[in-house]
Amino acid sequence: MKSLPLIAISMLVYATTLSANAQQNQQAEVPVYVAPVVQSEFVDTVEALGTLKANENVSLAATVTELVTAVNFTDGQRVITGDVLIQMDDTEEIALLEEEQSRVDEAQRQVDRFKPLISRGSVSELTYDQSVGALSAAKARLRAVQSRIDQRKIVAPFDGVVGLRNTSVGALLQPGSVVTTIDDDSVMNLDFAVPEVFLQSLVPGLKISATTSAFPDRTYIGEVASVSTRVDPITRSIVVRARIDNADRSLKPGLLMRVTLKRSPRQANVLQEEGIIADGRRNFVLVAVEKDGQIIAERREVQIGARRKGEVEILEGLVSGDLVVTHGTLKARDGSALNVLAVEENNETLVELIELHEVTDDTQANASAARKAEALL
Repeated sequence: MKSLPLIAISMLVYATTLSANAQQNQQAEVPVYVAPVVQSEFVDTVEALGTLKANENVSLAATVTELVTAVNFTDGQRVITGDVLIQMDDTEEIALLEEEQSRVDEAQRQVDRFKPLISRGSVSELTYDQSVGALSAAKARLRAVQSRIDQRKIVAPFDGVVGLRNTSVGALLQPGSVVTTIDDDSVMNLDFAVPEVFLQSLVPGLKISATTSAFPDRTYIGEVASVSTRVDPITRSIVVRARIDNADRSLKPGLLMRVTLKRSPRQANVLQEEGIIADGRRNFVLVAVEKDGQIIAERREVQIGARRKGEVEILEGLVSGDLVVTHGTLKARDGSALNVLAVEENNETLVELIELHEVTDDTQANASAARKAEALL
């Protein structure tokens, strides 16, 4: 058996070494999923509990002592401004009104008779002035009687819904006797308290969302209308009032609501929180970058801001469009070669990504994903 020439042996060893190195480099690629840094609106949130109040609400009460002669509403009825809800006995006042009206008419006729006689000297100016004064006094007494008649009616001061009635025909009402309530529930006021530390960022116009156990499947949207002028010295909190449209009249005064106040709205670079690698008090990420035709991991320190569900605000260290490793950070290191399996675009979970990768795991699909990752890089 002939031995191979030395040069042939050397070439064989070199080729074997290249093949082994290539295979080792290929095996060294760490499979990862990456997600882009995106710029979107970001807000800080404050959680609180609040109580609903009607936009306008009044307890309707009598102002005089009188018998009820008519109740013109039912419980929960919707009324408009000026509707007479309670009528009290005004028989005596009507009679007085007629009497005073006749006196006004007589005084007016007296003035009309005296006025043309002044120029002829048949009536003195003093007499005429006295007749004018008598007319004014008669009109004043007429208005007073009319006011007494109006006091014997309880009317709706604004459009709204009346509550439960607390009186009946024949009842004797006293001043201050509450007969019902009325609420303008077209818009609801939601009052809630937040810590004084947030005072600087509390301004009218901030958006809020609110939920209630009465309607667990609904989220109500509103905005801050006003902020209290005083801080509670005991709780160190300040009351904020938001307004919520209640066109369907589903919300009722007194409901307890869980409020999320969205303050300090801004445009920020946002990253999925899985991409953050905490190291003590410092935070790092692995950015997928292209180097010499290969995708490698580059470790960067980042400064993070506020958090929200599944996402974190990036203050420094990344820019919009950077691709950050979100799954596979345990195996990847700074400088590691990466095999980008997929680019997360819709906040998919790892299970969803794996299932998606398995469904499209063919040569053409993988090549398409690789081209997409390289294009984003």
